[in-house]
Amino acid sequence: MGGKIKRLWPRGLKRRWGVVAAALAAVPGIAIFAAAPAEQAGIVSITGDAQVPSEAIAPAIDALFAQDSDAPLGETRALVIMRAGKIIAERYAPGYGPETRHLSWSMAKTVTGLLVGIMVSDGRMALDEPAPLAAWSQRGDPRAAITLRQMMQMRTGLHHVEKGDPIEQSDALRMLVGDGAQDQAAYAAAKPLADPPGSAFLYSSATSLLLAEIVTEQLTASRDPQVRRDAMTNFMRTRFTDPVGLKSFVPEFDAQGTLQGAAMMHMTARDYARLGEFLRRGGVAGGRQLVATSWMRFMTAPSPTNAAYGGQLWLNRPGEGSPLFPGEASSRIYAAAGFGGQYIIVSPIQNLVIVRLGVTRDEEMPALKSALAKLVQRFPS
Repeated sequence: MGGKIKRLWPRGLKRRWGVVAAALAAVPGIAIFAAAPAEQAGIVSITGDAQVPSEAIAPAIDALFAQDSDAPLGETRALVIMRAGKIIAERYAPGYGPETRHLSWSMAKTVTGLLVGIMVSDGRMALDEPAPLAAWSQRGDPRAAITLRQMMQMRTGLHHVEKGDPIEQSDALRMLVGDGAQDQAAYAAAKPLADPPGSAFLYSSATSLLLAEIVTEQLTASRDPQVRRDAMTNFMRTRFTDPVGLKSFVPEFDAQGTLQGAAMMHMTARDYARLGEFLRRGGVAGGRQLVATSWMRFMTAPSPTNAAYGGQLWLNRPGEGSPLFPGEASSRIYAAAGFGGQYIIVSPIQNLVIVRLGVTRDEEMPALKSALAKLVQRFPS
């Protein structure tokens, strides 16, 4: 597979966790992103289509790359707009291009949700049965009652701190690069119940990691890390990435061979757009229904405990933690979204997919969301 991976974690981060945690706390959203080489010029291609000419969308695209705005929205590194399956606009910041792989952050959760959906579509798991996780299988374990549906909708009831204060107390970061990094599934599965399963929404990277672990356990009973990695890699390649056409896809695994399905996948901007088009087409790629239509409807339906969240996807509706823009565009829009302003925005009624990748601080997110909403508004339903 060609192309470079722009690694967003500095080299040796696991060995320097204390230093990195301090840097993260001091400069949220910036310190963990690598700088781009300056020698490559930016790339711009805006063709538009019959309904939306290039001059209609160019100003909204320019706004996303502006560095001297009164309302800064961070650094946009890549933008791809796809309409009815065709790329009609593409722009990259200097140092980035079509072959650059970008870290997914939490957009990986949507990929994990689709992998679970393939398993359910195959009849190997059921949405409303207890999640088949070996760590919770002992008699009397109250977590054994947690269903796959509750995990997909982030309402397991498990104790979890997604963003800690100080940041090194975050369960998400401790799991990824701290004391839980060597066996991330064990770290996540050891968390106790804080609420009855199904009763409350709590966004949790640990839950998505456990979904990836469940898929792995369905593929192999082996605990050998290499066997587990190979089983998941082959499953993803044959059932998902190859059929969808995600040629640049590079996943990461922890030391125990568990897919880091909460945040650690890499693809080019064009492949993120292909993933968005797969979602827009309801799980169809190459004329084949890879994920059941019923599963795709489930992923894009609101959770009973948070209307802004579906099944490992965000919905453009008012609700807790929304990274989207409810009230400024159709409520039928949904998105895979990740830390720092990573987006795959899908608008079925506009035949539209927008991918934005970059670096945005928390305080800059309102301006980024507003700019993305204005871009979406340029396209007719």
